[in-house]
Amino acid sequence: MRLVVYGAGAVGGVVGALLHHAGNEVVLIARGDHLAAIQRNGLRLETPTGASVQQIPAVASPAAVDWRSDDVVLLAVKSDATGDAVSSLAAFAPASIALVCLQNGVANEPTALRWFEHVYGVCVMAPTGHLEPGVVEAKCSPTPAILDIGRYPDGVDATATAIAAAFVDAGIVSQPRPDIMRWKYRKLMMNLANAVQAVCSRTDGFDELREAILVEGEAALAAAGIEPVSEAEDAERRGDILQSREISGRPRSGGSSWQSLERRTGVIESDYFNGEIVWLGRRYDVATPANELIRREAARLAAERGGPGSLDPRDLLDRLDGMRRTAPS
Repeated sequence: MRLVVYGAGAVGGVVGALLHHAGNEVVLIARGDHLAAIQRNGLRLETPTGASVQQIPAVASPAAVDWRSDDVVLLAVKSDATGDAVSSLAAFAPASIALVCLQNGVANEPTALRWFEHVYGVCVMAPTGHLEPGVVEAKCSPTPAILDIGRYPDGVDATATAIAAAFVDAGIVSQPRPDIMRWKYRKLMMNLANAVQAVCSRTDGFDELREAILVEGEAALAAAGIEPVSEAEDAERRGDILQSREISGRPRSGGSSWQSLERRTGVIESDYFNGEIVWLGRRYDVATPANELIRREAARLAAERGGPGSLDPRDLLDRLDGMRRTAPS
């Protein structure tokens, strides 16, 4: 089983490096300065206990991969890039490949299923970082991640079991789950706060805005008849497995959305986190103004190449109150 990691950023890069270090055959698909640095110097994995350099073959696109019928693709691009990535894969990769959505959000798996039959979802619990070309960070030690996996839309098969075993051999906690999307919807609820952490300063109103967003999220899922695993089940699964620690004396940076703004990438995943709740709200007649507001503001800030923590949460709450007062009854 060869593992092709499409998107060698924070999560994809860390998982690819760990799998390669454990003896698996790995190919990375990356881009730009990051790709050039990997091809020139290898992929540097930094952890709280040290650093290593993994010499992993890396290419710029699916067209450059010598595909095999039993390849497993770990899709680790941001959700806004999934459509283009999957269609590009379909142009060159065999239809028989297993496509594993190593991604947050819940829109990637149904998108992938339009092109490929064998689609898998992963509930990603992996505090990682990528701010410098050629370098990725695993921020927890001794266990870097929890990556439970299941077939989409449900079920477990031999491929899911084999991938989970490969994760475990690489030092990652993983188990196959037939109800993987229930776990991913709970993770989605956690990801709703990513945009708040990314765009807002930690000042008065931060927690209030975050709570308003979460309340809307729970209401939208309930209206849609979606039942994620409970917070208690999620907490029990996590336990004390992921121990976040400093790397080389550097405090941990923000999450993936914060990193997108810090790197001035021009895009952010809020359209697929908060936007998922907005979409459900519109379908099932649930008001979601807080999620729509933070989605729009995050997208605007990203497009303007604004840095993280640029907005005052109290200002956003005042705007939210105005939206609620003028909303049709």
